[in-house]
Amino acid sequence: MSSSLSGRTVLVTGATSGIGHQTARLLAERGATVLVHGRTAEEAHAAVDRLVTLSDVRASQLCAYGADFSHLEEVEQLAARILAGHPHLDVLVNNAGMAAPERHTVTADGNEIAFQVNFLAHYLLTNLLEPALTSDAGGRVVNVSSSLHRTGSIAWNDPNRTRRYSRLAAYAQSQLALTVFAADPRVTAVSVHPGVCATSLLPLYAHEGEPPAAGAAHVVRLCDPAVEIVNGTYYDRDQRVSPAPAASEARTVKRLTKLADLLVGQSA
Repeated sequence: MSSSLSGRTVLVTGATSGIGHQTARLLAERGATVLVHGRTAEEAHAAVDRLVTLSDVRASQLCAYGADFSHLEEVEQLAARILAGHPHLDVLVNNAGMAAPERHTVTADGNEIAFQVNFLAHYLLTNLLEPALTSDAGGRVVNVSSSLHRTGSIAWNDPNRTRRYSRLAAYAQSQLALTVFAADPRVTAVSVHPGVCATSLLPLYAHEGEPPAAGAAHVVRLCDPAVEIVNGTYYDRDQRVSPAPAASEARTVKRLTKLADLLVGQSA
């Protein structure tokens, strides 16, 4: 039987559909207070309404927040609202993600859009929420990554891939960066590939996938304080495995931190 998560507060980004929505449902059904993030406040409130209507979840367990991760200013505003309303945060699930578009697309902040939405926004959000992320046993960050990080490389001299753009390479780079970020010593974090699921990202992987709830179960397991984690660990579903070699190199972690600080600083 699953243990209760009553008394714990969890923020799930990208919780209006797919794995994120099912993660929010499973966490709330186990008693957690869940902060439901969506691209807009309207989408987040609609997701909360669905959870209350279709699940055994009380409205008092759910809080809706909107922020478009293609605008870093909105990420900063989101962090400020969460710190004001929830100064004690047990778990941050960095789940929001998008497939890189066919055409090279740059955000208003000047970053390739998949790199910003999938990685930079989560990097900024995690750092801004660090004061709220509890140091109590079980406090952690769970990065929902991808097995495709193994095919990626970070274009250090051209992270926006302006000289040579491929949507698959851009997506893989964003997932590799998110996986590397789990080894950042500032917070306790892990990464997980939740499996190939029937979500909007399915065309990147295969023609068929498991239900999103199956992937969400692997994410929720890592949110449970009864599951001990080691910083920087990578899971393929419920199995601890080695990530791509670059993801555990101290030099790469430091280099990525320096690059990310530079890129998110553009919005300041």
